[in-house]
Amino acid sequence: MIRQTSLTSVSLCLFSVLVAAPPGAGGDWPQFRGPDGLGTSKEKDLPVRWSADKNLAWKTELPGPGSSSPITVGERIFVTCYSGYGLDAAKPGDMKKLKRHLVCLDRAKGRIRWSRQVPATLPEAPFRGPFITLHGYASSTPVTDGRRVFVFFGKSGVYAYTLDGEPVWNASVGESTHEWGSAASPVLYKNLVIVNAGNEGGYMVALNKDTGRVVWKTDRFQKSWTTPVLVPVAKGGRELVIGADYRLLAFDPASGKQLWTCQTKEHYTAPSVTAHAGVVYLTAGFSAQQTLAVRAGGKDDVTRSELLWKASKGTNVPSPVYHDGHLYCISDTSGIAYCLKAGTGEVVYAKRLEPAPGRIYASPIVADGKIYVVSRGKGVYVLAAKPEYALQVRNTLAGDDSVFNATPAILDGQLLLRSDRYLYCIGKKHE
Repeated sequence: MIRQTSLTSVSLCLFSVLVAAPPGAGGDWPQFRGPDGLGTSKEKDLPVRWSADKNLAWKTELPGPGSSSPITVGERIFVTCYSGYGLDAAKPGDMKKLKRHLVCLDRAKGRIRWSRQVPATLPEAPFRGPFITLHGYASSTPVTDGRRVFVFFGKSGVYAYTLDGEPVWNASVGESTHEWGSAASPVLYKNLVIVNAGNEGGYMVALNKDTGRVVWKTDRFQKSWTTPVLVPVAKGGRELVIGADYRLLAFDPASGKQLWTCQTKEHYTAPSVTAHAGVVYLTAGFSAQQTLAVRAGGKDDVTRSELLWKASKGTNVPSPVYHDGHLYCISDTSGIAYCLKAGTGEVVYAKRLEPAPGRIYASPIVADGKIYVVSRGKGVYVLAAKPEYALQVRNTLAGDDSVFNATPAILDGQLLLRSDRYLYCIGKKHE
């Protein structure tokens, strides 16, 4: 059942238009994995080395933990977190006290401008077991169009705010939950907010950005924690591509009509796809990983016609990234960095990061000739973005034993790095 509550007004909307920067302006990082959702940036002169007292612009303590990535628009940074429950696996507390937060920070100094709380719709997945305790209840990254910011809090719904924190609308997109929790982030297409609510409602759904009303819903699919990606195709336009149970799926983002499907061997998917020149790359696998390449723009079942190659290497959580004819991905459990030829799937290198990184949930980001790999507890590994393994440095932040699950954001020569306690701005200070 979908519910929506409109809280907007004409004057408030006009005010938002007047004060907001245009989408993607000024080096904004408006969604999960950057402007195009592919984990790449054209930024130069990015930091290579840093520590707790070197090359650190600022550090801000957040109101609670979370695994979502920071996003930016203009002079604002947005990030989500949670509080009240699930802070300690041994003593999770009272679920009735669980709240989500949308936090807005000042981009230059890191000062918290405002924070909005959303009580949880109960019951939520309990804070126990091997997986939800690793990432918690704020794993979905916000998205902004430069006028508003949209957040997805699983069964607690989708919320729209102005950039100044005024509520606009909220909508439920499903009343179910999964023992592993929620993770998919919303994406924007024209006047739509598109959400993978596979585990909450059993579908992907598009909401009107102005009202929160449902525009379309897909047929049923589940066991997908992945953020969909808008992939340009040779014939023009874009396809909305997402991994689900045993399938890679493409939809018309305007109508929700399914365009094509490619069979995979995995019963669930966490990584988002990446794409280049009309080819989609998916990596996934719980017990055994697989990476595959599929030509976009097809019709119906393309498993035989458009599947270009498959490789028995990949990862289960971090999304892959494309750079200069090669595909890079990091195993979340073994810490092995893979480089594959994008045209054939041939493995160029498979090298374990040293020292051993432990689990890795963040997706790698490519920028300025570097691949930034954020581990949960062993620091950030900086690799050379080339088809030859070269670890440049491993950066740690002494004195901070918190967990780093979030994919970093890049802006104006700086790196935004988020843990379950702090948001760091790495690089030169901006006055």
